[in-house]
Amino acid sequence: MRKGEATRERILESALELASTEGLTGLSIGRLAERNAMSKSGLFSHFGSKEGLQLDVLELATAKFRERVFTPALRADRGEPRIRALFTRWLDWIDHQSLPGGCLLTAAAAELDDQPGATRDALVDVQRQWADTLARAVRIAIEERHFRPDVDPPLFAFQLHAIVLGYHHARRLLRDPHAGRRAREAFEALVGSARRRKGRVA
Repeated sequence: MRKGEATRERILESALELASTEGLTGLSIGRLAERNAMSKSGLFSHFGSKEGLQLDVLELATAKFRERVFTPALRADRGEPRIRALFTRWLDWIDHQSLPGGCLLTAAAAELDDQPGATRDALVDVQRQWADTLARAVRIAIEERHFRPDVDPPLFAFQLHAIVLGYHHARRLLRDPHAGRRAREAFEALVGSARRRKGRVA
């Protein structure tokens, strides 16, 4: 790796950690330059603008999410086991020590929902892709005959996302010690309602 690329990667890791607690809009070229013992102009040359920095941090967060949640979950068996793996790793991602403020993708959704621009557009695209991924996992569970054929995949994905958002809120803001247990119970209820009934032919 070239020196410039290594420096840029180091800055982005630092920016991701900072953004997880202070938000994407709270990222400051000056603060980040001070944190990395660089000049503002030196740091600015790597990204061109604050928006460029935000987009690159969002891209890094997305790549890490795929690496720690989506890709490992694909190793689970198709159907319900894979949905379970996605859910478990999603919760683990929220609590990962490299993100002191929790999931940046979740926090940024509230931060940017009323702020038009390239960063919001990029986040919307990521979130829609994830919703599609979850819905596709549900369709596979139906194909594998783990879930009933009348289960609505987009609705299941919506409900699963709602459980994780509730966990993030209870765990990060309320410091609720029961957040994990309640999230898992909600997940079991959702999966249980979607399962095929034993003895049913159709």
